[in-house]
Amino acid sequence: MELAHSLLLNEEALAQITEAKRPVFIFEWLRFLDKVLVAANKTDVKEKQKKLVEQLTGLISSSPGPPTRKLLAKNLAALYSIGDTFTVFQTLDKCNDIIKSKDDTAAYLPTKLAAVACVGAFYEKMGRMLGSSFPETVNNLLKSLKSAESQGRSEILMSLQKVLNGLGGAAASCHRDIYKNARSLLTDRSMAVRCAVAKCLLELQNEAVFMWTAELENVATLCFKALENSNYGVRVAVSKLLGTVMATALIPKQATVMRQNVKRATLEEVLELMATGFLRGGSGFLKSGGEMLKVGGSVNREVRVGVTQAYVVFVTTLGGQWLERNFATFLSHVLDLVSHPRATQTHVDAVYSRRCVSFILRATVGSLLGEKAQIAAAKDICQAIGKQMKAVEAVVNDANSENKSGAADVAASQHVMVCALQELGSLVQSLNATASPLIQEPSIGLLETVTSVLLHPSMAARLAAAWCLRCVAVALPFQLTPFLDRCAERLNNLKTSPEAVSGYSFAMAALLGGVHQCPLGIPHAKGKMVVSIAEDLLRTAAQNSRLSLQRTQAGWLLLGALMTLGPSVVRYHLPKMLLLWRNVFPRSLKELEAEKARGDSFTWQVTLEGRAGALCAMRSFVAHCPELLTEDVIRKLMTPIECAMTMMSHIPSVIKAHGAHLKASAAMVRLRLYDILALLPPKTYEGSFNALLRELVAEFTLTDNSANTTTSLLRSLCHYDDSVLLGSWLQETDHKSIEDQLQPNSASGSGALEHDPSSIYLRIPAGEAVPGPLPLGVSVIDASVALFGVVFPHVSYKHRLQMLDHFAECVKQAKGVRQQAVQLNIFTAVLSALKGLAENKSTLGPEEVRKSALTLVMGALDNPNPILRCAAGEALGRMAQVVGEASFIARMAQYSFDKLKSARDVVSRTGHSLALGCLHRYVGGIGSGQHLKTSVSILLALAQDGTSPEVQTWSLHSLALIVDSSGPMYRGYVEPTLSLVLTLLLTVPPSHTEVHQCLGRCLGAIITTVGPELQGNGATISTIRSSCLVGCAITQDHSDSLVQAAAISCLQQLHMFAPRHVNLSSLVPSLCVHLCSSHLLLRRAAVACLRQLAQREAAEVCEYAMSLAKNAGDKENSGINMNPFAPGAGSRRDAHSRHQGVNITETGLEGVLFGMLDRETDRKLCSDIHDTLGHMLSSLAVENLSHWLMLCKDVLAASSDMSTAAPLGGGKDEESEKKDEMDDDTMFTTLGEEDKSKPSVAPRWATRVFAADCLCRVIMLCENANKAHFDLALARSARLKNPKNDFLVLHLSDLIRMAFMAATDHSNQLRMAGLQALEDIIKKFASVPEPEFPGHVILEQYQANVGAALRPAFSQDTPSDITAKACQVCSAWIGSGVVSDLNDLRRVHNLLVSSLDKVQAGKGSSSQLYRESATTMEKLAVLKAWAEVYVVAMKIKKEAETKPKRVLKSTEEDEDDFGTVDELPPDSLITLVQPELPALSRLWLAALKDYALLTLPAEFATQLPPDGGAFYTPETIDTARLHYRNSWAPILHAVALWLNSTGFNASESTEETAAAMPNSQKRATSIMLNQTPGTPPTTKSLPEINKDRMHLILGVSIQFLCSPRPEEPVEHVTSCLQALHTLLDSPCARIHIAEDQLLGVELLSVLHRLLLTWDPPSVQLLVTGVVQQIVRAAQDYLQEKRNTLNEDDIEEKENPLALGEGGETGSLVPGKSLVFAAMELLMFILVRHMPHLSSKVSDSPSHIAAKSHLSEESARLVAATVTILSDLPSLCSPAGCMTILPTILFLITRVLKETAVKSADNQVPPPVSAALQGIKTIVTLPTVKTDETQKQWTGLIRSTLASILEYSQPEASKPILDEVSILTAIALFLWSASTEIIGVQSLQNGCMSRFKSALNSCDPWVQAKCYQLLLSVFQHTNRALSTPYIHSLAPIMVEKLKAVERSRPNNNLELLAVQEGIKVLETLVALGEEQNTDSSLLSGCFYQLNKVYLKSPRN
Repeated sequence: MELAHSLLLNEEALAQITEAKRPVFIFEWLRFLDKVLVAANKTDVKEKQKKLVEQLTGLISSSPGPPTRKLLAKNLAALYSIGDTFTVFQTLDKCNDIIKSKDDTAAYLPTKLAAVACVGAFYEKMGRMLGSSFPETVNNLLKSLKSAESQGRSEILMSLQKVLNGLGGAAASCHRDIYKNARSLLTDRSMAVRCAVAKCLLELQNEAVFMWTAELENVATLCFKALENSNYGVRVAVSKLLGTVMATALIPKQATVMRQNVKRATLEEVLELMATGFLRGGSGFLKSGGEMLKVGGSVNREVRVGVTQAYVVFVTTLGGQWLERNFATFLSHVLDLVSHPRATQTHVDAVYSRRCVSFILRATVGSLLGEKAQIAAAKDICQAIGKQMKAVEAVVNDANSENKSGAADVAASQHVMVCALQELGSLVQSLNATASPLIQEPSIGLLETVTSVLLHPSMAARLAAAWCLRCVAVALPFQLTPFLDRCAERLNNLKTSPEAVSGYSFAMAALLGGVHQCPLGIPHAKGKMVVSIAEDLLRTAAQNSRLSLQRTQAGWLLLGALMTLGPSVVRYHLPKMLLLWRNVFPRSLKELEAEKARGDSFTWQVTLEGRAGALCAMRSFVAHCPELLTEDVIRKLMTPIECAMTMMSHIPSVIKAHGAHLKASAAMVRLRLYDILALLPPKTYEGSFNALLRELVAEFTLTDNSANTTTSLLRSLCHYDDSVLLGSWLQETDHKSIEDQLQPNSASGSGALEHDPSSIYLRIPAGEAVPGPLPLGVSVIDASVALFGVVFPHVSYKHRLQMLDHFAECVKQAKGVRQQAVQLNIFTAVLSALKGLAENKSTLGPEEVRKSALTLVMGALDNPNPILRCAAGEALGRMAQVVGEASFIARMAQYSFDKLKSARDVVSRTGHSLALGCLHRYVGGIGSGQHLKTSVSILLALAQDGTSPEVQTWSLHSLALIVDSSGPMYRGYVEPTLSLVLTLLLTVPPSHTEVHQCLGRCLGAIITTVGPELQGNGATISTIRSSCLVGCAITQDHSDSLVQAAAISCLQQLHMFAPRHVNLSSLVPSLCVHLCSSHLLLRRAAVACLRQLAQREAAEVCEYAMSLAKNAGDKENSGINMNPFAPGAGSRRDAHSRHQGVNITETGLEGVLFGMLDRETDRKLCSDIHDTLGHMLSSLAVENLSHWLMLCKDVLAASSDMSTAAPLGGGKDEESEKKDEMDDDTMFTTLGEEDKSKPSVAPRWATRVFAADCLCRVIMLCENANKAHFDLALARSARLKNPKNDFLVLHLSDLIRMAFMAATDHSNQLRMAGLQALEDIIKKFASVPEPEFPGHVILEQYQANVGAALRPAFSQDTPSDITAKACQVCSAWIGSGVVSDLNDLRRVHNLLVSSLDKVQAGKGSSSQLYRESATTMEKLAVLKAWAEVYVVAMKIKKEAETKPKRVLKSTEEDEDDFGTVDELPPDSLITLVQPELPALSRLWLAALKDYALLTLPAEFATQLPPDGGAFYTPETIDTARLHYRNSWAPILHAVALWLNSTGFNASESTEETAAAMPNSQKRATSIMLNQTPGTPPTTKSLPEINKDRMHLILGVSIQFLCSPRPEEPVEHVTSCLQALHTLLDSPCARIHIAEDQLLGVELLSVLHRLLLTWDPPSVQLLVTGVVQQIVRAAQDYLQEKRNTLNEDDIEEKENPLALGEGGETGSLVPGKSLVFAAMELLMFILVRHMPHLSSKVSDSPSHIAAKSHLSEESARLVAATVTILSDLPSLCSPAGCMTILPTILFLITRVLKETAVKSADNQVPPPVSAALQGIKTIVTLPTVKTDETQKQWTGLIRSTLASILEYSQPEASKPILDEVSILTAIALFLWSASTEIIGVQSLQNGCMSRFKSALNSCDPWVQAKCYQLLLSVFQHTNRALSTPYIHSLAPIMVEKLKAVERSRPNNNLELLAVQEGIKVLETLVALGEEQNTDSSLLSGCFYQLNKVYLKSPRN
């Protein structure tokens, strides 16, 4: 391939390669040329131009394939436009000659087509330069158009389109000719030709005025005709033509209007024309009578769907502002369509028309209008509904007069209602909380209007109104409870009206079904209300026959809806429900028989409806409350269900007796029965299998059903990948909801609420806007098929065989259409059964069962219906999977091989080739390996059958399946498959899009198979890779969107395996263009690919996308847009639609993606956009802060000005607008131009929420990036160094503004996101100082903003979750210490005070809108916020107390106060909290008690108080748990602080409590205080109360610390530990924990366990703090005990010391010993930070010996640990001490050795000082000097000293020891231990040598310290100890000091050393004089030194 990369075609290389590879070589050269011509030097090109032109024109006649001819034409045109144009006319003539040629053979065709393509390309590129020659060219093309075959026709039309595009208005003379010739082809047999004509005419209408004036009606009629029998592609193309022409007719383009004075069409005329298509189809306006009869007058569905799309194009072309102004007119027109009798001839037709109208409204109102305009539209819809309803009421009230037309009007009005209400619902739901003005403005009266429709005579309208109410309630959850109440009230008041009973029960059911979408739920009592209403309805149903039916249906519907509230509500009503269900059905066969004998048709109808309703409610119960389905409940449910099954067999006789109108009710019973059985385990109804299967089989084989109804499940049971064969990819288009109507199965796409009212409360299937259950006939068959699949795996083999044989018999007996229907249903059932078998991992059965199944399936592989063939292939694969035997698979494969070798017909070749693919798909590569070679060779051969595209499609599809499933086994066949794929891509005509789609699939499968090998550089791999790239290039350039999508996913795979070889610079711009495609699948593919690219290379992706924007800019500036008359300019054809090229502006790709979020509704697509933006954000935001913050700000800013641009010319009324037409046009054109720059719609709320989340992510990313982001001074200095630097702190005002905008928006989700952002900002920036005002922080200037953002969240009508979040922000703000002025602080503080009042108001006080747990959440959030504030306040207070007072009380007192005005007085926060503390402490304790009860394991559930706790109700216990879990930790900490500060002296005076609370809480409080409600209050003494409190706090803490869940925030752990620490500060708590030693041990082991799982040093430090507190408590307690003992018996002195752990024996029992537990925990911490302490750790092979320096945190931890260790011996008896001391001393000395490392600044590290302190503590222990332990003790102390001396021997390998610390340790021993212990010679010598070396040290600091230590040793009271040292060391000292005369001290340190030395000498002299020794030597030395000292320089 490399040889192809040259400017001229390398003809030698071409000649050397094989014939087969030449086309690929040529294509690759053309691809290279395409890229290089643009970039090449013009002179180079001109030099070689002649030769190039020869080569290229030579290629024209070498019969090039479609992709080659396209590129060839492009290159030739490019060559002429870059180089010289002399020979262009020659080349043009050459092409014309080829086109004129009479040669019609197939071989000459490609040459002709290539010439046609070249002509088109020339004109498109050079336009008017070729002006003079165009008439001849056009005539030539039109002439050959008449005789051409379909491929030629479409190619010529495409060329004509390009000619028109290139010439613009200049080609006016040919416009009529082209129009006349093209229009007849709009109804061509070939769909590709129709598409080409539509595109050509679309180009023509830009300039040809007659098309949208004189010919307008004809164009419309033509389009309608073209839509008949069309496919999806044609519908899209024709509707675009029709819509655009109509829009142009209404508002012509400026340029054309100025040229000719044109009569414009009015809006009425245009809409009238479109309506004829919608209502009458393409059959013209005057049909001959005979024809009318033949068609039955029904409209052709394809035409209706096409016209529907045209409506959308029409509005989209005119744009959002036009729609805003003309919405009322447009709405009334569209609604008139559905009320027209021709649109609603049959029920199914009516549903289809409704769907079309809903689609028009959704696609225009939903995407073109901004939120403000949508609200206005909703008002218009409301008015339309109101108007219709008035008319209906008039007719209904006028019922006595027999007006037939009135009844017809009412019938028609129902469809109008359905469309209007559905759109209204969708609008409100998409607006979400932004729609609140609609509800709150009484003038609109939305609720009144919608509720009035609940009384409409037609059920469809009532259901639609109920649905609309559900949408409103989900969007505005605060309306849910009031709606329910209102409906309940009206239902009670209007019990006697059948419509009211039905309508209001629908509404209540719908509202209940919406509850699961409202996180805050509804009050629990509403469930009881619904049950009582439903019971009442069912009870009174029999009283009044006029209402029986409605009341029965309504009662069961309500009970079914109730079930959706889930187990927490249903649990309470279950017994009643089971009773009701049992009573609906007869108890025994006898009763059943008796029942049959009596009753008329009406009572039977009511009975059947009632039973259907009961079964429906059961089904809802089973589906929504699986937790309640115990075996017992299932047993009770089975009684009525079995009754229903028995009844089914009796029903036919009832229908016979009472008439066929009972059939529907009977079918409904069957449907409900099948539904519930499918949800229950089949084991429960095994006994009834026989009867049930009989019913099921009869159902779907249509035994008793004369209609040929088919199931709708077949598509979903076939494999998703087969969509290319089934055409089910239509499900993935934007037009899904209307294209469904055209699917072949019964009633497809005719889903409507009235088919099954129960769907109003069920969850909507994903991706649907409104539930649409299919008609009953289809639903029953669907349900029977689904249940058959569930039951089949549990049926005996004998019955399976019978059924399969019966199926074959049924197929044989049916004929024609009926046979197709029966076969479809049977196949769906068989597939369903096989799927069930596979899921159950069971087998199909013995040989005869398989045989029967195989005959059935194989027979259908030759069926002419492609869906059946597809299903048969799928069934065959599934059978192979279920049977799983090699021989069986071989037999099936062989059968298909033989068939394929002999068969010539298309049907069997397609069927059997698919069979091979399915076999491989389900058996996998291993199971079918031996057939691989044969399968591949056969399929490759079939794929080359150019005569039948269908065979090619099926065989290539199967090939792709085989490649996919074989994996690496396919590697040997990759080359031949690839070469075939390339050959086909280069030769198959582009109009066979299915073939190209399958080729794309094959290519993708091959890329996956080769996989990571693609990175290799071997020759074969390079060839494979370049072939794949060529394949991708061809498919990328195809005109069909699905093929392009396949190309993108191939490139995506390639990028995954070989990223270096995918050229992003061309891929990214093409993806960006696809983002605006009109095809959903293509947009999806593009975004999915971008998502993958952004994960690795976000920066490059954004850069290439921007380059696209720059290029677009350059093109625009090159004079296209300058001249309004230039061809194509000012063409507003696509200005507003999604299809406008790409609109990347300075916001880059990110901006486009944010814009897409506003338009797209597809879930998958949106989530991919979110991910892509997320990846881009993570990798680019920190580098490019301003840009991303601007993006978020622009999106969020929409929330503050929720408006679209004011309508231009809004002042005029319609008439005056019509008069001055010219002015109007100018206006519209300018509007089109301006709109391109701004997004057409302000960002919607969901996008704004995403932007707010992005803001939080940016803050988080910056946090991990650079300190300067949160430090103004640093940021400014860095900015000065490099102005490009950008830091977050510089954008603080923007951050605050964005958070403020979000937090004060209408949308609740956005408010949450805004408050979250605000909290993040406060937490991150609270401590950032303001450099210009020292002592102040940067956030102070934003106090007002924060206050203003928080205030609305505390208003009365704010939902609980927002208030809860706002409390969180409040506490963060108050606790951040930002605000220094008490009055400013009060503003926010008052918000918390007001909410505290709410909390104290008690449970039942406020009128409730939401579930009780919402109140729980809010109250706990308030208490948590107060707790956090209190914790901070106490912390500030404590810090203030420990700080030394700066100024002693002096005369300056007053001034000093003035001086510190800026600082908050330390106790000010406390003063704010103090007044609330009495109430708060009580509430906090109550909340903790609740929490403690709620954390009990399930088996203690019976111990919970029956009517809930202080803040939760028993019904909402599960949701309440979560809220307690979020807030208990700060509350615990606050309670501990409060108890500690009051010293446990506050008793809960129950009288006060009782006075302060309403009754409901009194009850709860008495429960909390463990009293029975009637006992007199003060039964507990203060110590008892305190004991309870202690147990509560310790219990909660231990319970949590035992096993904190890993997702638990670390703050909870730290709060809990701090609470424990605080608690143990108070004496009361200390005594409590020390009295019961096991409590301490338990706590220590829990803390140890916590350390095992939680790593952060902060947690470890807190743990050591708590341990220390526990140890101290134990010490105090022991000391107390010892003291009392001492006082009691002074005689026996020894006894008190023997107290303590270890007793007489010294043994410590693990699990009971506090000391042991403490040591275990401390040892763990030490080893975690100094692993070499443990021989186990240091010996393990994984341990690396290198010792690192301890970090600061670790050093503090080790120090704390050592301190506690040294405290432990004091808890032991002497014997106990001997047990633990060896370990403790070993650890302390090792720590000393490891950490005593010399540092530059001579600082003593914390561990060292702790170790020294520890040694001192231990050596001076008073308790150990007993006789028994004396000897052991002496040995211990000696060995400790010896080991310290040994450590201090300098070693070469170790870091330099800090001698001072070691000397200090030695000195400690010398001071504290007695002479007998350490007077041993060896130790003495060791100590002396240490001192000597220190005295001789070269470091003056060491000398100075050494002198100081010696001084203390020499002064020791015990002379026996000090004398040897004096004798040994004094002479050395004197020598050292004498030396000072020779070398004077140079610096302060040296001087210090000398001074310290002199002090020692002075002491010695004094000592000497006491002892009267000969001290003259010393005195002399002293005298001399004094001289030196006086002379020395004082530096």
